[in-house]
Amino acid sequence: DIRDYDSVRAAMEGCGGVLHLAALIGIPYSYESPLAYVRTNVEGTYNVLQSARELGLKDVLVTSTSETYGTAQRVPIDEHHPSVGQSPYSASKIAADQLAISYHRSFGLRVKIVRPFNTYGPRQSARAIIPTIITQILAGKRELRLGNLSPTRDLTFVKDTAAAFLAILKSDSLVGEAVNIGMGEEISVGDLVSKIAKIMGASTKIVEDERRVRPGASEVERLLSDPRKLRAATGWAPSYDLDGGLLETIAFLKEHQHLYKADRYNV
Repeated sequence: DIRDYDSVRAAMEGCGGVLHLAALIGIPYSYESPLAYVRTNVEGTYNVLQSARELGLKDVLVTSTSETYGTAQRVPIDEHHPSVGQSPYSASKIAADQLAISYHRSFGLRVKIVRPFNTYGPRQSARAIIPTIITQILAGKRELRLGNLSPTRDLTFVKDTAAAFLAILKSDSLVGEAVNIGMGEEISVGDLVSKIAKIMGASTKIVEDERRVRPGASEVERLLSDPRKLRAATGWAPSYDLDGGLLETIAFLKEHQHLYKADRYNV
C-alpha cells in the first residue's frame, strides 16, 4: 500500500532507482472522495521520496500528468505552462510534483518529474475514453454513451510512453525538472469516436451520459503537448501513430472482451 511508509521503504531497499507510478487516477472519483487522493497521491509520494532519501537511491521518477496544466492557456503546452488544479485529482498531482521538486532542492535527491499526456492501449481501465468507445462497439451497441465530445487530447500509445520513461530514467539530464511525454498532436473526443468507428466498420450515434460529464469549470478543454524537451534530451521518438495504436488496442479488446462490461459505468 503506497500509503504505508514502512511497506514502501521495505519495497525500495536494494534498489538503484524507482519509477513511482502508484496513484489514484480516476478524475470522476476525485469529486466523490478528494481526501483519498490526498492520502494516496500526496502522502504516497512523500513515502517514496523520503524512503529514497534515506536509502540513497540514485534516481526517482515521479509520474505526473498533463492534467496539472488544466485547460491550455497556450499551445503547444511546454513544461513552463502554469499549473491549474481543475479537479481534486489534478490538485493532488500538482502537490506531489512540488513535494518532489522540494526534495531535489532541499536534499539533493535526483528527482525527475515525468508528465505524460493521454496514454492509451491494451489493459487500460474501462473508465478511459478509448476502451469505453471500443468495448461498446464490440458489444454491438450503436448508441454510444459518452461525456463531453469537444475536449481535445494528445494521445500516446502505451508502449511509446513506457519507452519514454526508460529513456528519461537513463538520461543524465532532466534532474530536478519536469518533462512532457506526448505526440504534439491533438484530436477531439468527437473526432476520436468517428475514427474508431471507421476503423471498426461501425455506424454509431452518440448519446450524452450526464454521469460522464465533468462539472463545467473542471473540464480540461484542450491538451496539446510540446515534447521537444524530451526529444532533445533523450532522442525519444514514438513508434506508433494514432491509427497503429488504435488497431493494436482494438485487437487486444476483441480478445479480452470478457474483462470489460460495456453496459456499466463505474466512477
